[in-house]
Amino acid sequence: MSSVAPNGSPRPFAARKPLGFPRAVRLLRHADFERVYRLGKRHFAAHITMFYLLRGEGQGMRLGFTVGRALGGAVERNWMKRRLREAVRLHGPGNMAGVDVVINPKKSAFGMDFSDLRNEVARAFQVIQKFAEQQANHPVP
Repeated sequence: MSSVAPNGSPRPFAARKPLGFPRAVRLLRHADFERVYRLGKRHFAAHITMFYLLRGEGQGMRLGFTVGRALGGAVERNWMKRRLREAVRLHGPGNMAGVDVVINPKKSAFGMDFSDLRNEVARAFQVIQKFAEQQANHPVP
């Protein structure tokens, strides 16, 4: 079975590459989330809070999402996580080395336009990128 690409050319379903986040770039263990919360820095934006921690080992950024039960039922929480993943995929830094990031949306994020969410995520990653570059240039003993 095949489909048609946006440019009109045929492409088989099997040839499409998934646009998700591989396991290597996700925070998976509870201990990793706790370490970022406990030892990391915070960036407060209007609709999201980002926690981030530079780690000594490993390459690339690892990303996690927390959407608490107070923000809605499972359907609403999963919808918000999908929106955040897409915003990060579109505007997140591709080459930020050795940073763990946890994104925690606020209740007000549910009603915002997706373009505004993307812009807020992009601005937050600029702050984190600047911090990571400063730490790389001036490591703390």
